[in-house]
Amino acid sequence: MSVNVVMALIVGVLVASGIVLLLERSLTRVLLGVAMLGNGFNVMILTMAGRAGRAPILGQDDDRRISDPLPQAMILTSIVITFAVTAFLLALAYRSWQLQGNDEVQDDVEDRMVASRIAAESDDTGADAEADAEAEALDAVRETATLDDDAAIGADRVVGADGVATTSDLEDLQ
Repeated sequence: MSVNVVMALIVGVLVASGIVLLLERSLTRVLLGVAMLGNGFNVMILTMAGRAGRAPILGQDDDRRISDPLPQAMILTSIVITFAVTAFLLALAYRSWQLQGNDEVQDDVEDRMVASRIAAESDDTGADAEADAEAEALDAVRETATLDDDAAIGADRVVGADGVATTSDLEDLQ
């Protein structure tokens, strides 16, 4: 079976364009990316199916000239799934447009904080990074741990830097 180069290029362009559009912030572009990606995969399945043959009805013709019905069924299923995802994204974009006046996906504040924390931690990879992390954890326990916190969660023991500390040790921290 030979692969049609033109069809392979079409698949590559559709899938690559779909992925690029999926990475955008605009829901309209994400919608177009999903549609292009779905069409690219449909063309890929169609290309992999090989040459068209006779209808897949046994007994009508030579068995070697019958086309395989499985890729056609897979493409129909893919069309239905792509349509459902497209309808969902269209409703999502429309609702976003109604609420915010645009269809841009906003940054999450928590994501920004995690990204900045990871960037700051990646700078400190030396031998003392583990000791620094333990010291920061102990400082956090000293700042926030109180007997009221333990009573609220029903705990009678608090974990300290040296292993397990009792509630009397926690009173010494305060």
